[in-house]
Amino acid sequence: MTDVFATPVVGVMLSLLAFELGLWLNRKTRLSLLNPLLIAVALIILLIHLTPLTLDDYQRGGQIISFLLAPATVALAIPLYKSIRLLKESPGPILAGIVAGSLLSLLSIIFLSKLFHLSQVLLLSMLPKSVTTPIGIALSEQLGGLPQVTVAAIVVTGIFGAVLAQPLFRFLRITDPVAQGIAIGTASHVLGTAKALEIGEVEGAMSSLSISLAGLATVLMAPLLSSWLV
Repeated sequence: MTDVFATPVVGVMLSLLAFELGLWLNRKTRLSLLNPLLIAVALIILLIHLTPLTLDDYQRGGQIISFLLAPATVALAIPLYKSIRLLKESPGPILAGIVAGSLLSLLSIIFLSKLFHLSQVLLLSMLPKSVTTPIGIALSEQLGGLPQVTVAAIVVTGIFGAVLAQPLFRFLRITDPVAQGIAIGTASHVLGTAKALEIGEVEGAMSSLSISLAGLATVLMAPLLSSWLV
């Protein structure tokens, strides 16, 4: 039995099945809180605790999925290309909103880390919380953070964005679809963008565009801020 769990295929298949189950539950319930990724993570943790499957066994397959993060990063150019028309229509306001949102995300982490006296390593690990996982892991390693903490921060940020986006828009009376899409994509990356696509086509397109540009802005600004902190 242990030999069966030790094969990389097990980790890959469990990841895919857990995520598919998460998607099914999300579609059935239509609850933003039941995020497919969150459900998949919870199921994998449960399996590791309740079955002979060990973390090392699972990671053999997880490494294959991690390898695919590199081409996934390159694929971010696709939504950027598809949304380039929207960017050409109002480049100034769009770029200003994305850069401002990315900077605010970085500064909020610095402020909260100082407020709660978090270690320098934790601060650096959470700086890339609002970018996609591939960019976040690479940036965390570059800054000297812990990629595991970075991934957790990215997932939590994305789920919060998906759950709270619409209530916040209603509370703040933000009705412009372009502004909504920029806010979601800049603050909560791919997980938030899935919600933006549910809201509307323009929101989804602007959110997809913001993911790529916010990632670029964060990669440029985070090292400068981290060098200032050290």
